[in-house]
Parts: sequence; C-alpha cells; structure tokens
Amino acid sequence: MMIEEHMARAQARPLRLTAYTDSTTRGGAEQSAATLLAHLDKRIEVTVLGVEAEVVEWFAAQRPGTEPRLVPQVRNKSDLGPIYAHIRAVRDLRPHIFQANLPTTFSCQYGILAALLAPGVSVVVVEHSPIESASGLQRFLKRTLSRRLGAHLSIGMSSARAAERAIGLREGSIRTIYNGVAAPAAEPTYEQHEPPIIGSLGRLSPEKGYDVLVRALASLDGVRLVLVGDGPERADLLALAQDLGVADRLEITGWKVNARDYLGGFDVFVLPSRFEGLPLSVIEAMLAGLPVVATNVGSLSEAVLDDETGLLIPPGDPAALAEALRSLLDDPERRRRMGERGLRFANERFTIEAMVRSYESLYEELQP
Repeated sequence: MMIEEHMARAQARPLRLTAYTDSTTRGGAEQSAATLLAHLDKRIEVTVLGVEAEVVEWFAAQRPGTEPRLVPQVRNKSDLGPIYAHIRAVRDLRPHIFQANLPTTFSCQYGILAALLAPGVSVVVVEHSPIESASGLQRFLKRTLSRRLGAHLSIGMSSARAAERAIGLREGSIRTIYNGVAAPAAEPTYEQHEPPIIGSLGRLSPEKGYDVLVRALASLDGVRLVLVGDGPERADLLALAQDLGVADRLEITGWKVNARDYLGGFDVFVLPSRFEGLPLSVIEAMLAGLPVVATNVGSLSEAVLDDETGLLIPPGDPAALAEALRSLLDDPERRRRMGERGLRFANERFTIEAMVRSYESLYEELQP
C-alpha cells in the first residue's frame, strides 16, 4: 500500500487517544501535555485518564468534549486492586494510542503496564525530566516496559540521552519532540528597571537550585530577586536570605495563575537548576525577549545558546552565577541583543504548530 493511501485512510478514521498522568499536581510537564491536547486535530477523540480528580478535570477542560476518567492511585507493587483498575480502564476505553506523560523517568509505570497488556494499543511515553534510580529492579522493569513501546519520546535531545543512560537503553532509542509554547500577546519592551531585577518562575524545590541563586544575590549589590512560585523550600530560602542580609531584596510571590505576566518586570531570567529537562519557563522568558542565565544541565543548552541567547554556567556555583548575572546587568545593549536572538530562536524551534504537527504525524504512523 502506498504511504499516501495509508495516511489518507488513517485520517478518515477517528483516532482514539487516551492521555494518562499519575501526577497529583500541575507543573510544567502537565502544562505541556495540556497545550498539546488543546491543539490536536478535532477528529482525534481524547480521554484523559489519571489518579487525581483536580488534575484530570483540568486536563480535560483544555479540550472541550474530552472525557475525564479517574482510576485509584497505585501505592506499591502489592496494591493489586488499583493495578487491576488501571488494566480494566484501558481495556474499557480501547484507545488506538495510549500516551503517558512522565514528569520524571520512573512515573506512570502502572498506566504503561496496563496499556501494554491491552490488545491493539500503541503506547507512547513522553519523558520530561530524566532522573536516576538506585533501584536495580526499578531500572529493569522500566527497561523491559520501554522495549515494548510504540514510541519513546523526550522533550530534548540531551534529556533523551540522559533518560537512555538512566534506564539502560541503547543510544538513539528515545526520539525528541520539543514542547511548543504560545507567543505572548504583547511585543517585548526591553525596558530597563531601576534597581535591576532578576527573576525566575518555578517550583521552590531542591532540584531548582534557588538556594544557589539567593547566595549569588549576596554578591550583587543593588539587585532585586523575584521568585514567582511556591514549594517546600520557601521557608528555607527566606531564612537563608535573612542570614545573608538580602531578605529586603528577595520577593517570593507564591503561586500565580498569571505567572508569565511577571516576565515583563525582569531584566534577566535565571534558572539555576541542579538537574532539569527543558522547562517551559525558559522558553517563555525567551519569548518575552529576556536573556537567560541557566545551568548547563539537561536540555537547557538546546534553548539557551551560550553567549547568543543567554549564558550557561555550571550547577551549584554561586560565584559563577553572580559573575554571569553581573556581566549582563552591566551591559544593557548585550542584554537586548541576547533577548532579540532568543525571541527569534524560540519562535523558530518551540512553536505549538511544530509540536502538534510532530505528534499528529507520529499518531498516523502508529495507528493501525
């Protein structure tokens, strides 16, 4: 059969997609998946399957007509009732494609297992943030399941290679589809702020390295830091700022629905993560015309081109972070050039249209 004829027949049939998440909170990985669902072709019939009502209902609300469906959370390998509920739910839904959205490497395992046990289902796994596991059994199970997938994806090339190493898969077995981000409604103004403001959007958790950023702030006289987000490290960050004498120059806003709106108030965007995939916040900052100072971890170098769209530094180094920030804060024209390049680059590589086109082509490839 000619490829064109196969694709035409596939497009004529409705495709049933089950989007699965075992996340109990909404972060960047969930936002990426929600953006994809909202923009997929309307002929694709979508069901959102997950363990947390608020997350599942929020996902489904991004695409009118999408059915939300809950299954109980699996607590461990002996939790047979919820495991069976996952298996039964996938068999009842009878999707052509089952797509699991993984915030970290070893999440969603019971959903993936249930889909692999269902006849006629192609399973797609999307890795967002590669994380090592000390458990040999966990790596073995993940590796075994991964070899039966219809497609194994990551949101960046370096992140794909890191996930392969963490799982024990051959190099090149995980493909890359970059996340897409909507362009802001307003053009960047490149406004200079006095005093200068550096900022970040994200969860206040250890892997994000915001403690390193607070330590760097102590070396940046006259600079304000705004962290838009919340999380388990909030109290520790405030205490550290107090100890270092910079509490009056640190603002933590808490969770904000309109977090992206804060970008226009920054001179430089900072992400000092200890490990990372390719977070949406960096792409959002580039689309806002901001230069980005980030650590060279995960796939950040695939967005932050060193000395072109921003600066890359080693993780866990407050002195290097402070030096990079000062070099940009002291040179407004360099910041502007980097911001303009970043805006162009983000509009070329990280568009919603490109992301959706890549996923729809994959579904056509996998649909029986």
